[in-house]
Amino acid sequence: MAAADDVIHSGGCHCGRVRWSAWAPASVVAWICNCSNCSMRGNTHFVVPAAKFALAAGAGDSLTTYTFGTHTAKHTFCKLCGITSFYTPRSNPDGVALTVACVDPGTLEHVEYRHADGRNWEKWFAGSDISEFSKPREAPAAE
Repeated sequence: MAAADDVIHSGGCHCGRVRWSAWAPASVVAWICNCSNCSMRGNTHFVVPAAKFALAAGAGDSLTTYTFGTHTAKHTFCKLCGITSFYTPRSNPDGVALTVACVDPGTLEHVEYRHADGRNWEKWFAGSDISEFSKPREAPAAE
């Protein structure tokens, strides 16, 4: 279920075969990660609970997945154009990381950029709050 301040963000890959929608606030926290994969791809992403993400019908047919290391992160990308518009991050296996640059214009009002030290992942993760971003947010209580 969407929180009261959630909007529907839509996005996808370069060729358009992979399309998705996600419910999240118009103001998000995006992570600039320096791990070997994200830094090579230049990926900056924000995390939503998996229940707030929907892949468009047929889009899964154009996806392939790459894993490495612990195989917890599922780096999905389009088989045709190669763009990773979303993936399942190691930090939030119960969530989906959406690539900021792959969100269609018009719904992101503000992006706060934070740095994730993926090269020193265990130490960084232990002191970060990133795992909270895939947890459902409570809707504000009515007064």
